[in-house]
Amino acid sequence: MQLETFSYDNKIVRYFTYATIIWGAVGMLVGVIIALQIFLPAMNFGISWLTYGRLRPLHTNAVIFAFVGNGIFMGIYYSLQRLCKARMFSDMLSRLHFWGWQLIIVLAAVTLPLGITTSKEYAELEWPIDILIAAVWVIFAVNMFGTIIKRRERHMYVAIWFYIATVVTVALLHIVNSIHIPVDLFKSYPIYAGVQDALVQWWYGHNAVAFFLTTPYLGLMYYFIPKASGRPVFSYRLSIIHFWALIFLYIWAGPHHLLYTSLPDWAQSLGTVFSIMLIAPSWGGMINGLLTLRGAWDKVREEPVLKFMVVAVTAYGMATFEGPMLSIKSVNALSHYTSWTIAHVHVGALGWNGLLTFGMMYWLIPKLFNTPLYSKKLANFHFWISTLGIVFYAVPIYFAGWTEGLLWKQFTAEGLLQYPNFLEIVQQITPMYHIRAFGGALFLIGVFVMGYNLFKTAKAGVAVDNEEAQAPALAAGFSEKFNIKEGWGHRWIESKPMRFMVLALIAVAIGGLVEFIPTFLVKSNIPTIASVKPYTPLELEGRDLYIREGCNNCHSQMVRPFRSETERYGEYSKVGEFVYDHPFLWGSKRTGPDLHRVGGKYPDAWHYQHMEDPTTMSPGSVMPPYPWLITDKLDVSNTSKKISVMRSLGVPYDEGYEVRAVDDLRMQGNAIAKRLEEAKIVTEWDSEIVALIAYLQRLGTDIKVKEQAGQ
Repeated sequence: MQLETFSYDNKIVRYFTYATIIWGAVGMLVGVIIALQIFLPAMNFGISWLTYGRLRPLHTNAVIFAFVGNGIFMGIYYSLQRLCKARMFSDMLSRLHFWGWQLIIVLAAVTLPLGITTSKEYAELEWPIDILIAAVWVIFAVNMFGTIIKRRERHMYVAIWFYIATVVTVALLHIVNSIHIPVDLFKSYPIYAGVQDALVQWWYGHNAVAFFLTTPYLGLMYYFIPKASGRPVFSYRLSIIHFWALIFLYIWAGPHHLLYTSLPDWAQSLGTVFSIMLIAPSWGGMINGLLTLRGAWDKVREEPVLKFMVVAVTAYGMATFEGPMLSIKSVNALSHYTSWTIAHVHVGALGWNGLLTFGMMYWLIPKLFNTPLYSKKLANFHFWISTLGIVFYAVPIYFAGWTEGLLWKQFTAEGLLQYPNFLEIVQQITPMYHIRAFGGALFLIGVFVMGYNLFKTAKAGVAVDNEEAQAPALAAGFSEKFNIKEGWGHRWIESKPMRFMVLALIAVAIGGLVEFIPTFLVKSNIPTIASVKPYTPLELEGRDLYIREGCNNCHSQMVRPFRSETERYGEYSKVGEFVYDHPFLWGSKRTGPDLHRVGGKYPDAWHYQHMEDPTTMSPGSVMPPYPWLITDKLDVSNTSKKISVMRSLGVPYDEGYEVRAVDDLRMQGNAIAKRLEEAKIVTEWDSEIVALIAYLQRLGTDIKVKEQAGQ
C-alpha cells in the first residue's frame, strides 16, 4: 500500500491557543471585577461603561465565546487533522476563521460596554455582528466538512460526530434566535414578542450551553483523554447511545428556564420531562470518559494533564446531574432567580470547560513546540489553586442561593412576609459575595500561572508549524456496506459525513419544531388582554434605556403565581401583558427585586433620586448610581423609525403615527418634568431620566387600569 506524505497545520492551532489564553484572562478578570462590584458598586467609578449591567454580558460573552470558543477551535483544528489523517481543507479559510472570530470578540468588547445590546442572554450582540458571526461560522463549517470529505481514514471517530452536531446546531440556533428588524446600525428589535420571544430565547440559551459548551467539549474529551492516558475509549457502543440520545433530548429542555412563568404549561412540562431524561446520556458520556482511564489511574497521580481532565469530567457529571434536578418544578420554585443557578453554571463553566481547556493546553503546547513542559510543579500548583478557586466560588454561592430562595418565601405565624424588605435579604448574603470574589481571584491567578508556564515552555522549544505525516490514501470508489453485526450498523453512517450531518440536523430540529409550532400558531396559548396597549414613544425610549443599562441582568419582570411573590410584588404576570414586548425582559436573576408591578408604586421623584443615588431611597442598596441619566439628553432622532419598525412587527400603532410620535413624546416628557418640579427637582422633558421614569411607571399598570375601570 502506497503511503502519501502530507503535513498538519499546527500554526492555526497555535493561534487559537494564544487567543484562548489571552481571552480567558480577560474574561475572568472582568468576572472578578463584577464579582466585586456586586457588593462594591462604587467600583464603576461613576463611569457608565464600567457598570455591572453593561459588564456582566461582556464577562459571559468573553468566557463563553472568546475563551471557550477559541478553546474549541484549538482542539478541533488539532484533533480533526489527525483523526482524518489530512491537513485542513484550506489554510486560507483557517486564517479567515481565526481573524474573523477575533474581530467578533473585539466588536463585542467595544459594543457591550457602550450599551449596544439586544438584552438576550448569550445573544446580546446586535445584528451586524450577528451577520458576521454567521459568515465566520460558515467559513468554519466549509473548512471542517472539506477536511472530513478529503480524509484518509475510512471511519469518522466519535469526536467528529460531536463536532458535526456542534456546527449544524449552533448555526440553526444562531439564525433562528437572531432574526431582528434593524432600526439603525446599532439598534434592532426581534421579530418575536413576549412569551414567544422567551421560548425562542431559552431554546437558544439552553442549547448554546448544550451545543457550544458541551457537545464540542465531549468530542474533545473523546480525543484528548485517550491520547493523554494512552488508553482507548472504554465503550464504542456506549458512545453511540451517548451521542444520539444527547443531541435528541437536549434540544427539548429549554423551557425548564421558564417554569412558573407565563409560558403555557404543556411547554413547561415538556422541558421538565426531557431535562430529567437527559441524565442518562449525560452520565453515559461521563462514565465513558472516566472508565477510559481504567488501568491508567496511577498516571493521574503524576500527570497534571490527567488531573485537570479527570476533575473536568467529574464537574461535567455534577453539573449534568444538578441541571435536571433544577428542572423539577418544586426545586425550580426555590432555585429560580436566585444565586443557586449562578453556582450551577460556574461548576460547569469553570470545572468542565475551564479545566478541560487547561488540560488540553498543557498537553498541546509541548507537542506544538517539540519540548517538555517547563514546570510540572507550576502545572500542579495551577491545578490545585483552580480547584480551590471553584470550591471557594461555588460553595458560598450555593448557600447564598438557598438563603435567597428560602427567605423570599418565609412567612410569619401571622401570615405576613417575614422579610418584606428585599434589601434585608440582600444584606444577609453579602458575605457570601465576598467569598465568591476571593474564589474567582484564585481561579484567575491560576490562569496567569498557566500563561507563564506555557510561555516558558514555548520559549524553550521550536514551533513546528508544518508537522509531517504519512498515511495511505482512502481507496477510490470505496462504499461501506450496511452491516448490523458491526456496531449495530452504525459503522455504515460513520463513513458518510453528509448523511450523518442530515441525520444530526433532523434529530435536533424535532424538539424545537414540536415546541414552536403550537406556541406560534395556536391562539389560545397567547390570550390577549383588551386593556394592554402599546408603549407610548417616551415609554418605548425609556425601555431601550433600560435595555442599554442592562437592568434586566439584576431585575426580573415576571411575578410568578406564588403567594410569596404576589404578597411582595402584586398580581402575578399574565401572558397577554407581554404581547408588545420586543424583546421580552423577564430576566433570569434577582439581585434586586422584580419590577413588573413597580408602575405607580412610587412617585416620579422617588425614581429620579433612586437612579441618582440608590442609597438615598434604599439605605444599604448595592445598586450603582446612574448620574449620566440625569445629565444626558434623550436621542429622539430614531423615535419615528422605532414606531414604524414596531408596527411592522405587529404592534398596533395607527398608520402614520410615527409623524406625531415625537410630539407625543415631548408632551408626556413635559408632564413628568412638571411633576418632578413640584417635588423641587428641575429637569427637562428630553433628559434620559424622564424617559426611564415613564417606562418604569408604565410597568404592570395595564391590568390595574382594567381593575379601576371596573370599579
